[in-house]
Amino acid sequence: MDTGASAAADIDASAPVDLAAAVEVLDAARSVTILCHVQPDADTVGSGLALAQVLHRRGIPVRVSFAEPAELPVSMRSLPGTEFLVPADQIPHEVDVLVAVDCGSAGRLGALRDRLDGARISLVLDHHRSNTRFGTVNVIDESAESTAGLVARVLDAWAEPIDRGIAHCLFAGLVTDTGSFKWARPGSHALAERLLATGIDGAAITRTLMDTHPFGFLRMLARVLGSSELNREAAAGAGLVYAFVRRDDTIGVRSEEVESVIDVVRTTAEAEIAAVFKEARGTTNLWTVSLRSRDRADGTLGVDVARVASALGGGGHRYAAGYTTSGAAEQLVTTLLAELG
Repeated sequence: MDTGASAAADIDASAPVDLAAAVEVLDAARSVTILCHVQPDADTVGSGLALAQVLHRRGIPVRVSFAEPAELPVSMRSLPGTEFLVPADQIPHEVDVLVAVDCGSAGRLGALRDRLDGARISLVLDHHRSNTRFGTVNVIDESAESTAGLVARVLDAWAEPIDRGIAHCLFAGLVTDTGSFKWARPGSHALAERLLATGIDGAAITRTLMDTHPFGFLRMLARVLGSSELNREAAAGAGLVYAFVRRDDTIGVRSEEVESVIDVVRTTAEAEIAAVFKEARGTTNLWTVSLRSRDRADGTLGVDVARVASALGGGGHRYAAGYTTSGAAEQLVTTLLAELG
């Protein structure tokens, strides 16, 4: 069921997170279909596979999928639970319980969005402030730094133990969404300690997900960063640095390499805001845009890129957001600058 963006207006974001509502849905499920967002990262996949392992352990039939790309990114193929992954075209149009993990809106499900209409009940587990509450049951923790952290709390509320395989998946989501804990609060560190206590190798998981790239990545970076631009006056002097990853730049590199470009661009000292425009591999002038910001040098709050992304049809968090758009490169920059003010 897709209740649309208007439902968000009826939700008190400061209200306690109702973990029991998620437990009730999962406990009564006859079967569960877990959907991750398009261009999946380790938080959506790790959360989905962790939950799948628990459901399988309880004897509940479960499958996990995402609309695109056609295959799981290489960096995530060592995650436990990948045996529950099925191609998008094998997800039936009518399912019992559908769980969307780490999806801020129904649109993030891509071509699988229509499966919401055929679900007996849909459960949304997410941590994005811009979440549109598109499920029958919405369990959204805007204070959580990762959906993996929220899933861990759901499992605790369900009295389901977190074994090594589940911990591996949850750690994957936690370490990536906190930038290797660079912007993690004490709760995420405490969860990491608990997950590591199961015997997982946190360093190896992090290295596989975040610090291992093929040589082609260096060549791509050389092209992309060589054409980057800096606008010091953007956003009332906060500054914007941006780069374009065009289709030709992505030949021979994986989707995870493309997604990691923003982590390099955002290190620019002269700009508080970073943007990377990534052209779709199969469609000319269709772009996904990653936005990042940080607090100002004086410690005051930085630019809210979630507001900017939401105004342009996307969403996210205050310091990490994104949207999808189309058009010529020059116009994309003009539109973003106008929204930044």
